[in-house]
Amino acid sequence: MDFEATSEQEQIREEVRKFAENEVKPVASEYDTAEKFPHDVVEKASEMGLTGAGIPIEYGGAGYSTLEIAMIVEELFAADPGVGLSIVATSFGSDAIQGFGTEEQKERFLEPVASGEAIMGAAISEPDVGSDVSAVSTTAEKDGDEWVINGNKMWITNGSVGDFFVVLCDTDPDAENRYDGFSQIVVESDRDGFTAEKITGKLGIRASDTAELIFEDVRVPEENLVGEEGAGFLQQMQFFDDTRTAVAAQGVGIAKGAAERALAYAQEREQFGRPIGDFQAIQHKLSDMFTTTEAARMLTYKSAWSVDNAEEQLTTLASMAKEYASRIAVEVADEAVQIHGGAGYVNDFDVERFYRDAKITQIYEGTTEIQKNVIARELMGKGF
Repeated sequence: MDFEATSEQEQIREEVRKFAENEVKPVASEYDTAEKFPHDVVEKASEMGLTGAGIPIEYGGAGYSTLEIAMIVEELFAADPGVGLSIVATSFGSDAIQGFGTEEQKERFLEPVASGEAIMGAAISEPDVGSDVSAVSTTAEKDGDEWVINGNKMWITNGSVGDFFVVLCDTDPDAENRYDGFSQIVVESDRDGFTAEKITGKLGIRASDTAELIFEDVRVPEENLVGEEGAGFLQQMQFFDDTRTAVAAQGVGIAKGAAERALAYAQEREQFGRPIGDFQAIQHKLSDMFTTTEAARMLTYKSAWSVDNAEEQLTTLASMAKEYASRIAVEVADEAVQIHGGAGYVNDFDVERFYRDAKITQIYEGTTEIQKNVIARELMGKGF
């Protein structure tokens, strides 16, 4: 296991860092305040191949590895989590099509996302269904050569700006094995009966679009079924190692961004006639912040390496990385505000926004509690 980045990976990181510095940082506060999706920044990111970072080269993407994507996510989130998420989540849900879709589906859905012509999303959660994915109640019934979908989905990333969504539906309520009753179906947002209601007033990641999706007799052709009917639940489970590693990278990026801003402030802000960074109490905070951020980074990189190499412990590592990095993101952002004092409590400084943005990493893609359940289950089942 070699964590030393190749020259190509270092070049990717440096290019993304420059892009984030020049294109993301200057507008981050504006989009956060307006709760507006940054279409112009996403368009520029697509020109760099960032919207198709994880899409295979044969479908117009960059074909980056999980480790390279983790590096990209880290740099974007260190600049701003809300805008960063808007960029990296344009292809959210594409894993299902990559893994189980037909050649026609891959060309129809992956290519426009990779080129920046389309935005997609994954619709799983519902108003009464969070961690219990098997309780999904949105239905899809076959009518001739079409699927008729009814129900609603909640907290859907890209919900009101997306062009199509991979929707988890109950296609067989009477299945003997409950987990065999679900299927994933692609639904285009211009279908009759489809409505998206944007959710505002979020604590953080306000630049990223979130919406409730409503399906009222939405008809889609049978060829929009992803993979086999009844395999949707298992399809979903197979990609959590990837997505949880990506969220861990988000946590690392948030911690990195908050820690770097706190360090800069401590070197500039003076109290009692000298920079506050001269005081041991502040030095200890900074020491802990950078140490734990590095620890989270290494665990995240190991998880990414494990995904790329199909390492036996990848599920355990993905949940460990997600749980730890998200916790560190919250803790480091908290300390960054503390170092800024009263100034950190208003939006004149980025750390106020980072503090709000950090919390979501402990909730989406499986809560902290779910990660601990997974870790314990894996340990009890096969050890580490």
